[in-house]
Amino acid sequence: MFDIVEKRRWYFAFSGVLIALSLIVMVLSAVRYGQPLRLGIDFVGGSIFTLKFDSPADAESIREVFDDLGFENSIVQPLGGPDDHTWQVRTREVTSEELSRLLTALDEGIGALDRDALQFDSVEPSVGNEVARAAGMAILVASLVIVAFMWFSFRRVPHALRYGVCTIAGMTHNLVLTFGFYAVMGIVAGWEVDALFLTAILTVIGFSVQDVIVVFDRIRENIPKRRGEPYERIVNRSILETLHRSLATQLNAMFVMIAIILFGGSTIRPFIATLLVGMVSETYSAIFIAVPLLVEWEKRAGRKTLVKVAA
Repeated sequence: MFDIVEKRRWYFAFSGVLIALSLIVMVLSAVRYGQPLRLGIDFVGGSIFTLKFDSPADAESIREVFDDLGFENSIVQPLGGPDDHTWQVRTREVTSEELSRLLTALDEGIGALDRDALQFDSVEPSVGNEVARAAGMAILVASLVIVAFMWFSFRRVPHALRYGVCTIAGMTHNLVLTFGFYAVMGIVAGWEVDALFLTAILTVIGFSVQDVIVVFDRIRENIPKRRGEPYERIVNRSILETLHRSLATQLNAMFVMIAIILFGGSTIRPFIATLLVGMVSETYSAIFIAVPLLVEWEKRAGRKTLVKVAA
């Protein structure tokens, strides 16, 4: 029987390197932008435009118009197909006077704007701060609910709380790697944290439970069936018995996400890419982090008990 759990130190070391790299990237992002992740207007306030031109335009020309009027680092993205000539622009908060000058400059520098299709929305900084606090609270509450759920589900298993803590450790691993990926894309491609990113993160939190709980449940079933086997072998057997099911389920979803990233629109690409990274991390952490961490905890606790008995 192939022993996955035995090599857990290598998995921990590999994840440690990935987590360190993610933290380094977030520090670089904080130095460059003032935040570990580039926050969009949903969180820090600002304005968002939907602009439709009567003739073709390009992102660089639109960005230059905004830069010339003092709106540096604006995010310009196409909407729809090339024949739609429609663009979305995210920038700092725009006053009514600045809006008039911007529209005039776009008319003169790019081409005639379709004023009927124009959309303009602003988010106050105070509203953005409230959204950021709510997002953090949502992640915290979700984590606490997971611990409580795991403890209740495995309450008949010795040391049930350890199952919940190991699940949270795997979830934290997934979140850090996902944040690190988004920080890289924020530096390289200008991706900003928005409401869709929060949705993706909460989904990743949900992903982080599904495979882990399947393996843990199989461990719970195998413990009374194989009382003579060492705990480490029972866990390894449980991983192998559920491995095919986990990989089949996750790979189907990953293939769909890859197809959307390759052939879908640019506006949804950051959301789907975040989900994909979170799912890949979750698939890895469920098998190679959360469950082996439970084994390591049980073994260390067992050695401590033996030392106390010998003393």
